[in-house]
Amino acid sequence: MAAEMAEQPEVLERLVRRRVEIAASIAALVPEHLCGTVLVARGSSDTAALYGRYLFEMASGRPVALASPSLHTLYRIPADHRGYLAVGISQSGRTPEVVSVLEQMRASGARTVAIVNATSSPLSDAADVVIDLSAGSELAVPATKTFTATLLALALVADALGPLPWSDGDLSALPEHVSQVLDDRHRSDVIARRLDGADRVLTVARGPLLAAASETALKIRETSAIFAEAFSAADLRHGPIAAVTPDVPVLAFSAPGPAAADVVELCAVLRQRGVTVSTISAEPGSDLPLPRAVPEALQPIVAAVRGQQIALSAALARHLDPDAPIGLTKVTLTR
Repeated sequence: MAAEMAEQPEVLERLVRRRVEIAASIAALVPEHLCGTVLVARGSSDTAALYGRYLFEMASGRPVALASPSLHTLYRIPADHRGYLAVGISQSGRTPEVVSVLEQMRASGARTVAIVNATSSPLSDAADVVIDLSAGSELAVPATKTFTATLLALALVADALGPLPWSDGDLSALPEHVSQVLDDRHRSDVIARRLDGADRVLTVARGPLLAAASETALKIRETSAIFAEAFSAADLRHGPIAAVTPDVPVLAFSAPGPAAADVVELCAVLRQRGVTVSTISAEPGSDLPLPRAVPEALQPIVAAVRGQQIALSAALARHLDPDAPIGLTKVTLTR
């Protein structure tokens, strides 16, 4: 896992170099009157899709949905996807339900995109445009380099749909920012030690960073066998906060932008309740810093790396093998 995490700057750099080619392929595919976008994914790809949902709607001004695969694979609903862009995400390209749903969406009129780490795959065959992550083989069960590459691929697709709050220079600088975060790995050990003895962990964020919070919770569950759950800072206030007691550590993600103040306010409320809150943020004084030069809409890519560091440290502290969590496989076959 650590070795594959270290490859992320190079993987991201290769994708950044292809940004013009990717944008052109998407621009040529998008329906003239785009009705909306649907994302199809499972596992880590599903948390990546959450990031795509924010960016696609921000760029296109059209509704974006996360697909419910069972509606297609089990309930066999009739559907009309004319005017829609459908994006299937699967690192292996072999998740049966993702393949099946993208095939059905294409048959019902959608323009289809596959984001994969294997161009020769069933999902690639179901797509009009294939975005190959070119991340190389990933042996550890927890997705790391393929996850951040998927986030960047989604950002590049979104860039073709409309204006977004970053510059071309911001995209070019992203691999170096990730490299700097990877070099600063020891502070994640401090955060991981705050999880010692906990059987529950909460991650919170709002806006695009919710994807990083969700992925961090998934990584902690996978590697450390801790029941970790992610919440929007807003949703947590609507009841679930009652279950956040002092024995539940909280990891709070934020970046300068419209959502930051809400996360800061929530952290203050939680601390008043005696909860240990660790901040992963670009703000001064954060427990685990994010680079301030990265725009909020791109921060989830860097923040996801911070989440990987915490999950890896927590697993090793518990003397667990993060590469091969018990009961998990690299490709999960569901329908």
